[in-house]
Amino acid sequence: MTGVSVIRPATEVDLPALQEIEIAAGKPFADIGMTAVAEDEPPSLETLREYQRAGRAWVWADDDDRPIGYLVLGVVDGAAHIDQVSVLPGYRGQRIGKRLIDHAVFWAKDHGMQSITLTTFLDVAWNGPYYERLGFRYLSDEEQTPGLRAIRAAEAAHGLDGSSRASMSADIATWSFDGTVSET
Repeated sequence: MTGVSVIRPATEVDLPALQEIEIAAGKPFADIGMTAVAEDEPPSLETLREYQRAGRAWVWADDDDRPIGYLVLGVVDGAAHIDQVSVLPGYRGQRIGKRLIDHAVFWAKDHGMQSITLTTFLDVAWNGPYYERLGFRYLSDEEQTPGLRAIRAAEAAHGLDGSSRASMSADIATWSFDGTVSET
């Protein structure tokens, strides 16, 4: 590599590193009393492999081509849906997550989608408030699509408190991009 970190498609070899990133990125939840979230298992290799094979898993690689952040993207009711975006804690504050989200928005735009959605914690600084600063808005109950309702129900069945969770959406046409280098 040339000293410039890039976003690139995740490879099969990257998948265990994505699990490690997820575990490390979850640890700060324990510091705010959300131990169950901190101790939650990362996505399985098979789940990550499904995103990777579908071409909807990207990594931010360091100068040695090691993943330090990643994003996996689903499609829910015709919208791009960020299923997970995580960055190693030591790299927070460098806008890696934002650039990964930008990459997902580019992908969604290229695929004719109008919006990008996610579900998140309302009151965790690096969740809901962060996404709101990026341009996402909270969806009302009436705005929830069937797919988002199903995701929220699955989260509740997994033990996540529904009152602390929200669905958010951003309009792709008005998204504000950061500059980044991407390999597609």
